[in-house]
Amino acid sequence: MTSQIIIDELVEEEKETVRRLLVESYRQYEHEYTNSQVWENYLTNIKASVDNPDVKKILIAKSDSNILGTLQLFESSEKAYQKPELQIFSPIIRLLAVHPQARGRGVAQELLKAGVHFAKSQGANQLYLHSSDKMQKAIRLYEWLGFKRDQTKEFMNNDILVKCYRLDLSEFNRL
Repeated sequence: MTSQIIIDELVEEEKETVRRLLVESYRQYEHEYTNSQVWENYLTNIKASVDNPDVKKILIAKSDSNILGTLQLFESSEKAYQKPELQIFSPIIRLLAVHPQARGRGVAQELLKAGVHFAKSQGANQLYLHSSDKMQKAIRLYEWLGFKRDQTKEFMNNDILVKCYRLDLSEFNRL
């Protein structure tokens, strides 16, 4: 029998656990980086994100006392990426991560569902997230849940195209 997944807000005592979870979760992409310094910078940024003052909310997924996953919510593209030129003034999900040993249990879906509820509670009509071709499994999940690509809100990060996906909250049907 699988334990229930509970979504909660991150508290101070859980920050180190979430930092480790983010690194363990994103480590699968390390081989995609040909420049080791770019990878190291990415890891440094991921670790620091837990203390980012611009984040509106960090959610965690728990089962029993174990943290299985996390995601971060921002109010705008300026807060999320320091990119006001993207002109996103709706919530943005960043750094969705599920511990490798917890994958396949619906953790990401529960976190995304909580992200949708947050966006709706803020009066938003859309919820955004960004990803890259390195993350094909994640992109398939986003599309299955109803996120549509929005090329008008994409940008380059080093040599990586950061693709934008938007969920129109009035139309979503899988969460």
